[in-house]
Amino acid sequence: MSPDELVYLGILGASIPIGFLFRYLSPPVKQGAALLLGLSITIATCQVHALHSLVTVLGTWVIIKSNWRCASALSLGWTFLYLLFFRLVTWFGLPAPTPFANAIQLLLTLKMVSLANEVQNFHLEKKKDVSSFSKSPVVGGLSQEPSLYEIVAYSYCYVGIMTGPFFRFQTYVDWLRQPSPLDLPGWVPCLMRLRLVPVYGALFLTANSYFPLAYVRTEDFLDHHYFFRLFYMTVVFFVFRMRFYAAWCGAEAGCISAGLGCYPEGALSKPGGGPTVIYSPDPNSPVVYDFKTIQNIDPYNTDFSVKVRHAMRYWNMTVQWWLHHYIYPNSPFKAYALKAGWTMFISAYWHGLHAGYYLSFLTIPLCIAAESAMETSVRAKLGPQGQSAFDWVHWFLKMRAFDYMCMGFVLLKASDTINYWTSIYFIIHVIAVACILLGRLMKGGRRQDKKEGKVDDVKQEDVGKKTD
Repeated sequence: MSPDELVYLGILGASIPIGFLFRYLSPPVKQGAALLLGLSITIATCQVHALHSLVTVLGTWVIIKSNWRCASALSLGWTFLYLLFFRLVTWFGLPAPTPFANAIQLLLTLKMVSLANEVQNFHLEKKKDVSSFSKSPVVGGLSQEPSLYEIVAYSYCYVGIMTGPFFRFQTYVDWLRQPSPLDLPGWVPCLMRLRLVPVYGALFLTANSYFPLAYVRTEDFLDHHYFFRLFYMTVVFFVFRMRFYAAWCGAEAGCISAGLGCYPEGALSKPGGGPTVIYSPDPNSPVVYDFKTIQNIDPYNTDFSVKVRHAMRYWNMTVQWWLHHYIYPNSPFKAYALKAGWTMFISAYWHGLHAGYYLSFLTIPLCIAAESAMETSVRAKLGPQGQSAFDWVHWFLKMRAFDYMCMGFVLLKASDTINYWTSIYFIIHVIAVACILLGRLMKGGRRQDKKEGKVDDVKQEDVGKKTD
């Protein structure tokens, strides 16, 4: 493991026991202590580069105070433009940010855009209440506009400050105002979330030692058999998954220990978004709680969902919620495939400027279009056993598609990604295009059959009329 990874591991490991201590604090002390600890982590790991995050926060606060009506659009433009400057600072003679500063900046971008949307919705609902003279309950809505101190405290809250998961400002406020945090579940769900982390970590270290990513960039790699080169991407994606499974499960455990994102099951919480309904518990029955609001990964469904579009929902789940609510609905396109492509482009930009991100993320809409074409033209015509066999093949190709796209994500450079994809003859792109063409061909044949059927019906009607 690299020194940076050891630092991440140390912060994750320390956040879990510290979280249990925060349950004993009153709301004001909890807010101040979480801010102080988060700032300490930021300054210790980022040094002078911590100023980037501070500028982002202050810029968002100015937008909210000066023009709340356009806060959502302006905050998105501001944070994403600053993200561009942050990644190109060396062009201006400034030192390159540390990886820790990059991690904090990524999560802070999500927080600031979400915060601006929450404040805008608060003011819009407030205007509705004044005009209608009635108070309409809003699920997860703010009760007041946050102050600068509250915004800074939310931005630098130590929980998930550089590892995630993303959580809304309202989730943060609910955490501060928990009436009896010591009565909320803690040890059991925390240990349940951590139980497989040693397995993920051991698998990551073992597989990574035998199949290092750097070997793909060597000339010796190309001397191997085609199927070895094809198999290598499967192992690389396995290493990639084990690494993030361990990290995100550990990050969730840090949230659970502190009680962040703990809501009654009846609130039907969503990862990232929080409660979706107003829940009134029955005073005569015990309340069951969950931590779905801060759930960022579902390893089982990530691996065993049949479709590409479904598997994506269980990977980096809080960020998927953010993309679905703040990017996808505002896409300049109407067609599903184009809206998905736009969302993936924004996701790639958020991750970084490396070409590998864009090559990988923009392959996803192609895969979605391919699986949709085959589902409507092939699967729909099969019986139960045929559909079961189709789903197994679909799942296998889905996993290979993610293997394929992962190579761009980890190789980063366009040349390295293209070189690897060339070595396996762009197999996933070829299969996806072939599926789309086959789907359209079969649809065309079905339409022709329908037309011929209608012509036969007309001829039979004419014959019947002549006979009469």
